[in-house]
Amino acid sequence: MPESWEWCTIDDIAESNIGLTYKPSDISNEGVPVYRSNNIQNRSICLDVVVRVETQILEKQYLHEGDLLICARNGSRNLVGKCALISNLSEPTSFGAFMAVCRSSYNKWIFLLLNSDYFDAYLDDSNSTAINQVTQKMLLAFQMPFPPANEQDRIYNEVCKWFSVIDSLEIEERDLKLSIEKAKSKILDLAIHGKLVPQDPNDEPAIEILKRINPKFTPCDNAHYENVPEGWTEIKVGELAQYTNGKAFQPSDWEQSGLPIIRIQNLNDENCKYNYTSICHEEKYRITNGDLLFAWAASLGVYIWKGDDAWLNQHIFKVEPLPFVDKQFLYYLFQYLISEFYIRSHGSGMVHITKKEFETTIALLPPLSEQSRIVKSIVSYYTILDRISAEL
Repeated sequence: MPESWEWCTIDDIAESNIGLTYKPSDISNEGVPVYRSNNIQNRSICLDVVVRVETQILEKQYLHEGDLLICARNGSRNLVGKCALISNLSEPTSFGAFMAVCRSSYNKWIFLLLNSDYFDAYLDDSNSTAINQVTQKMLLAFQMPFPPANEQDRIYNEVCKWFSVIDSLEIEERDLKLSIEKAKSKILDLAIHGKLVPQDPNDEPAIEILKRINPKFTPCDNAHYENVPEGWTEIKVGELAQYTNGKAFQPSDWEQSGLPIIRIQNLNDENCKYNYTSICHEEKYRITNGDLLFAWAASLGVYIWKGDDAWLNQHIFKVEPLPFVDKQFLYYLFQYLISEFYIRSHGSGMVHITKKEFETTIALLPPLSEQSRIVKSIVSYYTILDRISAEL
């Protein structure tokens, strides 16, 4: 450590206290604004969502210019320890019970230290329980290097200059990622409406393929789409594939070995642990690499399984496209229809779409050969966009 620096704790140079505990009945459209953990974003205070309360507040629970507000406890480890310097208060403001405030003449220096990996490592070492938190004892006992006051100011100003540069780059990165997602959405929209690749008059029309495979097939009674492309036809989702719901596995069925059981959590999070079973179940529940899956409860989504053999849990359809449907095209079609599936779904906590609502959703079906051309074009565009995302 530089010769003119010293070691100290926050307790040596600052005071701290925790925030206001309030009941739901205290929340009001008027009263004192209260900052909570979600108000700390990117080292500053975001005022998009501010709760107001009408209750008696002690003087020490009001914020002042220059105070350092810290998220002391939260369900997310990514928020615990995050902090922001308070400035430009327009009215008396307080802070919530899971927050802590640090008051010191050296708050700018403490702010830098609390934003460092050094403090993160201290929190990791100090949190021996499952609850991630910054207790008053932990905060005040934090040992840190302490330079002369003038040097603190010079360091703070230099770091803030680079913070500003980095923040600008992050905004540009977010904007570019948003543009990429919008571009993908637009590509998908063009593809599903027959505007991504030209129609080929030599292609066998989709309606002819359907009637040849199933002479009893009848088109939808009423038109749901305007300007249906040449050779395309409207069709119900239920007529595109066979759908098999997964098996209702019980916790008592779980084992430590055997084939994995695919749950919705496993589809949404590649790091989510699998349950296993060594029992051989009906073959219709077996999933192999490349199978198309659709989750119809909790979070609606379409997936192509890229793992080894596994068993399918309930609330997920195994989707087996009929001969006139390209599997990859159906995957992209379902991606496009997700918003429609959500509109037709039920429930607020755990949403789900019934099989009837799912199967009666109307889609546009192109000729089989055009489906292949659409898939090829989508993959080509998506590959370029994914490469840009990977390079950010």
